[in-house]
Amino acid sequence: MKPDKIQIFYFFSLIVLISISSCKKDETSEPEFHATPYTIQIPRYFPTKLNIPADNPMTVEGIALGRYLFYDGRISGRTHPDSLMSCATCHLQSRSFECGMDHPVYTDGRTHGLTGIFTPHYMLPMINLVWTNHGYLWNGKISSENPSPAFRNLEDLTWMSIVAPHEMAGDTNRTKALIQSIKGYPQLFEKAFGSPVVTVKNMGRAIAQFIRTLISSDSGFDRFLRGEISLTNSERNGYVLFMTELGADCFHCHGGEGNPLFTTHLFYNNGKDSVFHDPIDRYSISGDPADIGAYKAPTLRNIEFTAPYMHDGRFKTLDEVLDFYNSHLVWSPTISPLMHHISTHGVQLTPSQKNDLKAFLYTLSDTLFLTNPDFKKPASFPDQQ
Repeated sequence: MKPDKIQIFYFFSLIVLISISSCKKDETSEPEFHATPYTIQIPRYFPTKLNIPADNPMTVEGIALGRYLFYDGRISGRTHPDSLMSCATCHLQSRSFECGMDHPVYTDGRTHGLTGIFTPHYMLPMINLVWTNHGYLWNGKISSENPSPAFRNLEDLTWMSIVAPHEMAGDTNRTKALIQSIKGYPQLFEKAFGSPVVTVKNMGRAIAQFIRTLISSDSGFDRFLRGEISLTNSERNGYVLFMTELGADCFHCHGGEGNPLFTTHLFYNNGKDSVFHDPIDRYSISGDPADIGAYKAPTLRNIEFTAPYMHDGRFKTLDEVLDFYNSHLVWSPTISPLMHHISTHGVQLTPSQKNDLKAFLYTLSDTLFLTNPDFKKPASFPDQQ
């Protein structure tokens, strides 16, 4: 055999040996981790742009883990019954994952942490947050536009809740160690994220996945849009008032036709005060003087169940809110230009019109959301199974 042919023979022999070796390595290597993908079914008429980070895709296992953690009071890093606190301690499903006026612990919906320190603002409901793309909380502090990587998305609210003195007042290392020690949780973390090691980052990811499944799309108004029911004359009149500037003028901030979320997720000074003392309004985040006294426009879905209202909980009933917008608006230099009726202190509806508007707002109630078994507290926790 000629030298050049010998070289070619050895070259191809080497390639074959490498291929065989690679195959054997693949056969004995660890299988690649794959959780079960979960696809959110977008309801009819809803936006298609979802806030799901690329590094935290929705999975069946992640959602299941997040549901356990959402309801487990040991996430506070403590085990004594008087020191337990979870997300669900304040966020009640029966109140659209808000506190509500009739909470067994928090009087008139005024929440506080394990230390007794009150939260800076009253609560916002957890409804359809997977569509929130302009920041979370009343002032939008948690936002993809925030330069700090620690305050970017839903995932970051977990560690914040653990350490905040007005919430769990705990320590993330203590929480991590406790959850790691609880029978069943390491296996759930491995199923969801490929490792049995409990991390606060993956705790946040799992809870965020669960929260993103909290979707309301079966209110009376949804069923009306789907052609399943008709609205009453009063409800129809209320809808017209809601959608017109010469009526109640609600739609600019809370959406309506073409916006089934019933919020723009934006921030407005809606005429509650003429002088402002809150150090954590929207201005504290944006630095824009035009945002002094501005707060997020919350969704009006399930508004029937989410009192008290406004960032400071000043209104205890929906009638009080309607009266405010009707005749008690207050001018200030940073009043939103969308408050078109500020010169008359409100929209000046008649009593009959206010009743119609209220009737329409009640069509936004979704009782299925309040009772959905997929959102409820699990029957038992991992160590009890």
